[in-house]
Amino acid sequence: MNEDKDSLTSEEKTIMPILFLGHGNPMNAIQENEFVEGFRTISKDILKPKAILCISAHWETRGTFVTAMPHPETIHDFGGFPQALFQVQYPAPGSPELAKHVQELITQTTVLADDSWGLDHGAWSVIKHLYPKADIPVVELSIDHNKPASYHYELAKALAPLRQEGVLIIGSGNIVHNLRQVAWDKLNDGSYGYDWAIEANNKVKKAVLEGDHQALINYANMGKSLQLSIPTPEHFIPLIYILALQKDTDSINIFNDKLVGGSLSMTSVMYS
Repeated sequence: MNEDKDSLTSEEKTIMPILFLGHGNPMNAIQENEFVEGFRTISKDILKPKAILCISAHWETRGTFVTAMPHPETIHDFGGFPQALFQVQYPAPGSPELAKHVQELITQTTVLADDSWGLDHGAWSVIKHLYPKADIPVVELSIDHNKPASYHYELAKALAPLRQEGVLIIGSGNIVHNLRQVAWDKLNDGSYGYDWAIEANNKVKKAVLEGDHQALINYANMGKSLQLSIPTPEHFIPLIYILALQKDTDSINIFNDKLVGGSLSMTSVMYS
């Protein structure tokens, strides 16, 4: 990851986009639906990356870790789903080189190398639709659950050089994610959302489009609808990482902008 700039090709000098992906139900990994098609469509607008760095809602730790193994396993970190989902493998290689580079870039805290985690469903269930051949190295960066959004925003800024090094950075979570309020009988209705969930989703989209990062960092102050939509922060924090990496010249593309089950949003964002 430390090539001499003069030796880089014009493609490698291209600034990579950044993605926040609403990953939703793990079944999206094996179902055909409009959200899966949205992931595939967006991938057509992205130059094939040299590697992927994913911040997933499903890897929370005390401290900050980065996967550093050459061959991460596919983690099935869920229960109660059909056996077909547990049989899915996404055998993308890892990148100890990228992991080490991430450790060097982040000086705000000590980033520890991890060789036991792998790729959780927040990563593989969406990345498999972007790159089904599993031929791009994938590294995960954990979320320190003891730290506030403002901490993660500042930490993420250190990753900015990766955009110029051919690395695609993905935050995987959900803007609206309240599992206790899911209307399970409407889980397949791609147009149903509680009023508070719709309001929260719209507030977040407005702030994203206006570049109001501070409002989103302080999301708990954005009203009752945000508090209901984000009862715990882990699915929202990946968006904070992506916001921190936005450039003034980036265009914003919001896609997969629907709610499912009343209290889950698939809303996704690409900055490019």
